[in-house]
Amino acid sequence: MKNNHNLLIISALLLFFNFFVNAQTETKPYVVMVSFDGFRHDYVEKYDTPCFKNFIKKGAATESMSPSFPSKTFPNHYTLVTGLYPGHHGLVDNTFYDPARDTNYSIRDRAKVEDPYYYGGLPIWQLVQQNGMKSASYFWVGSETAIGGKLPDYYHKFDDTVPHKKRVQAVFDWLNLPEAERPHIITIYFSMVDTQGHDFGPNGDKTRDAVMEADTLVGMLMDGLKDIKLPVNVILTADHGMYEMQNKPETFIYTEKLLEELNDEDYKFVNNNTHANIFIKNKAKEDEIYAKLKARESHFKIYKKADIPENLHFNDNPRIGDLFFVLEPGFGFYSKANMLKRPETRAVWGVHGFDPHVTPEMGAIFYAQGPNIKKGVKIPAFENIHVYPFIAKLLGITPPAIDGDVKVLEGIIKE
Repeated sequence: MKNNHNLLIISALLLFFNFFVNAQTETKPYVVMVSFDGFRHDYVEKYDTPCFKNFIKKGAATESMSPSFPSKTFPNHYTLVTGLYPGHHGLVDNTFYDPARDTNYSIRDRAKVEDPYYYGGLPIWQLVQQNGMKSASYFWVGSETAIGGKLPDYYHKFDDTVPHKKRVQAVFDWLNLPEAERPHIITIYFSMVDTQGHDFGPNGDKTRDAVMEADTLVGMLMDGLKDIKLPVNVILTADHGMYEMQNKPETFIYTEKLLEELNDEDYKFVNNNTHANIFIKNKAKEDEIYAKLKARESHFKIYKKADIPENLHFNDNPRIGDLFFVLEPGFGFYSKANMLKRPETRAVWGVHGFDPHVTPEMGAIFYAQGPNIKKGVKIPAFENIHVYPFIAKLLGITPPAIDGDVKVLEGIIKE
């Protein structure tokens, strides 16, 4: 009789435990992070975006989120999902030289983009998977690469012709999956604001149109989530802002002039327009090359790798050159030969990549709203390395050792 009584107690406890676990699973939040590439921190006010403004009223927002250096697309999208500076996760630019393989990485080289060799850190989708949840991504840097041997549970290879509304609909479709198959983290990417910003500058009419299209997509997303009875938290963000470049001769620093009288057998030059690298092949010539280039400083600074300013967090990765150039905002390195082949007729265009510490136009957006986010909170400006631990905190999981600090954004999470 006593044994039966004990069995009943054990059965009751197991039922309670299963109920508790299921309840915890059902109430575990979901996170949808949306990136509008190149969406500058001031576009919401500049272009009077009703859906963004309504989103901000109901959640938390910062005036500007600082990208990591360099303020380029691939490094910063990957920083957002790893919590590491580009100099630490290894994706140091959109295009870079890798000395270990003696090869060049480029965002347009499909084989390189899908090669996990180039990607360090633990992406958020893998952190989620390690904690028993599923993940999904619709075009995010690294999401189509088996980093550490793992891909998101649901992902798409990048194809910018996919209609924007179809991408938003995919979010609804994923969240409507059965609970066991439903992703708790979804990342989704749109490029149109960046594309038009490059072509027409941040003040161009086509850029405004792209911002307003983004606003419409925000409205579509938030309206659709009302019909999904789940605790979904939404983050609207970007990788960087945009700087208006003037088409004037003095803004061009021609690389032919910069590198004249140097023996190209002694070095490899990697130009990223707003900054550049020199990898020294003949180490005996490093001081000589540095001295010659130092004497030519005009609207740029040249550093030996060890002397790159600490606030850039960009001096201890082998994919960074032995010598490194940082340009003053408004100037760029260009090849005169290439410019003559492609005469530029526009008065202005948009550029990013400058040092965000001295170029406020590089600032991006960060807005968050949802059942686990405090309403009407203004956040001081912060660096984008802190987004990753914020997402982890929302999902109740612990990130690995990273550059970001959960304390920076945890104050906007409801207790």
